[in-house]
Amino acid sequence: MADFDKVVLSYSGGLDTSVILKWLQETYDCEVVTYTADLGQGEELEPARVKAASMGVKEIYIDDVREEFVRDFVFPMFRCNTIYEGEYLLGTSIARPLIAKRLVDIANETGAQAVAHGATGKGNDQVRFELGVYGLKPDVHVIAPWREWDLNSRESLMEFCELHQIKVDQKHEGEKSPYSMDANLLHISYEGGILEDPAAEPEEPMWLWTVSPEEAPDTPTYVELTYRQGDVVAIDGTEMSPATVLTKLNEVAGANGIGRVDIVENRYVGMKARGCYETPGGTILLKGHRAIESITLDRELAHLKDELMPRYASLIYNGYWWSPERSALQALIDESQRNVNGKVRLKLYKGNVTVVGRESATDSLYDADIVTFEDDAGAYDQTDAGGFIKLNALRLKLAAKLGR
Repeated sequence: MADFDKVVLSYSGGLDTSVILKWLQETYDCEVVTYTADLGQGEELEPARVKAASMGVKEIYIDDVREEFVRDFVFPMFRCNTIYEGEYLLGTSIARPLIAKRLVDIANETGAQAVAHGATGKGNDQVRFELGVYGLKPDVHVIAPWREWDLNSRESLMEFCELHQIKVDQKHEGEKSPYSMDANLLHISYEGGILEDPAAEPEEPMWLWTVSPEEAPDTPTYVELTYRQGDVVAIDGTEMSPATVLTKLNEVAGANGIGRVDIVENRYVGMKARGCYETPGGTILLKGHRAIESITLDRELAHLKDELMPRYASLIYNGYWWSPERSALQALIDESQRNVNGKVRLKLYKGNVTVVGRESATDSLYDADIVTFEDDAGAYDQTDAGGFIKLNALRLKLAAKLGR
């Protein structure tokens, strides 16, 4: 076993990472530095500081990275209209490269030789964390306790806590959520429990961020998004920071029952897994961005982006945010957004997002004089279409003559 003086631990203060903290101290006889990120998960983080200190941690890092998260990770992802396997808006995936970056930053600041995380050996997060860390600090060592220890169940973790007198917060008089959950400003995810049966319908109380569409208001809500180079910069005319934009959209979308998905996805490690996600604001961002691109992007550039998007989505899902290919794709995507400026008006109603208007005073490629069904005053010569069709049909005619 490698010898380390100091390890940086991605720490939430919950059961798993509290056990990991003590396990690292015992197993590696090292000093542990804790890092807790405020990604907008909606939880009070000071208890994590108190708990870490009570367990002998001297260097405790707690960061509010909400603005960085949305500005440098979520918004760049949505410029590509990114969606994994047709439904998943990558809420967990896109948070991992930022956490990996901060773990490396803190390792550099504190002189730590290793970093540690609480991801299990069955999931994608172990891959995302470790690829990110290695991509930024190739000489660092990564400790993944779930792949090393013999604590294989919640019961064994609780026994470890009792043995080492680790305080475990028991909410709701000892009740615990039946789901494994992860939350940040973009989404909240649910796995485990009855969801392990892909035929079982999720129970309504599971959903925390959205009302059911049946219980949503009977009158629609309208929202106007202002775009500047592909990013939302204002809602209903009020300029906002990236994190404030997403917070506001989460509120208005959640109140209208928008953003629920229930999917079986293909994990990078090879298995299929069923998960439920609430991504209210992100659902609006995707719909609105495609709408503003529909009038500002050249056809072939838009189609090229659509072709590249699944590859880009897989890179994020699989943990390759810090790879050279993702950076190269991002450069192309960002270049495509220079003229994606304007406004989109959306109607939110009982779980649905409908585009009801889009405009760009400076960059619209939509020409009403050309497309009109009325007299276009010679703006478009319809006889030109005959030659265009004949040339494009030539290869089809030749093949048909040969019976192909």
